[in-house]
Amino acid sequence: MTIIAPFGRLATAMVTPFKKDLTIDWDGVATLANHLLSTGHDAIVVNGTTGEAPTTSDDEKDQIIKVVLETVGNRAKVIAGAGNNETSHSVEQALRAQKAGAHGLLVVTPYYNKPPQAGIEAHFRAIADSTDLPVMMYDIPGRTGIAIEADTIVRLAEHPKIAALKDAKGDVASTSWVIKRSGIPVYSGDDILNLPLLSVGAVGFVSVCGHTVGPYLREMLDAWFSGNSARALEMHQKALPVFTGTFR
Repeated sequence: MTIIAPFGRLATAMVTPFKKDLTIDWDGVATLANHLLSTGHDAIVVNGTTGEAPTTSDDEKDQIIKVVLETVGNRAKVIAGAGNNETSHSVEQALRAQKAGAHGLLVVTPYYNKPPQAGIEAHFRAIADSTDLPVMMYDIPGRTGIAIEADTIVRLAEHPKIAALKDAKGDVASTSWVIKRSGIPVYSGDDILNLPLLSVGAVGFVSVCGHTVGPYLREMLDAWFSGNSARALEMHQKALPVFTGTFR
């Protein structure tokens, strides 16, 4: 069986470097993008929460996309965060990301508002309908206050532009059922669960710890998909101190 990974196997949600005067360090952005490429990444997520998206302007977000694209060329996919808790602004960000050249979008569940499942579905559909880019939904109820229920994911997975799910709900049983029922490619969005989610059908990672342990994550993925689960476990255990230390 061919396992489809539409956004590559290893992505990291890249931080946005700032100078002491709180302006963006554009040289640092390029340096960090190159670092991620050199440590095994085939995708980079920009303008996510890890990238300080709530603190950057829309113009700065556009420029971050452009600088990373100029840096990586055709060596990696550049995925742009384009979701917040206001649908029309999320649509605007999606269109701006497309114009800036992003290869795909990462769209988080509307946070704080805690919409019903019908509202969550309408939010994702509005964004996906607005753009030509593939969309990765992002389910992280511990941060947003609301989960995307399995039935909602199954329906959204039928949308031609909704291509994947970043799963950070911390519930392997629930994720197992989502993968079985929807068939949507799922990426682990919680580093401590990277290997467990591979075991139930995840296709890759959208990491944070990839900033520091990218080679371990790449080797874990390569080992797993070549059938060497023992080596994958070894890499997981080597990275454990970073996983647990980062998310204390």
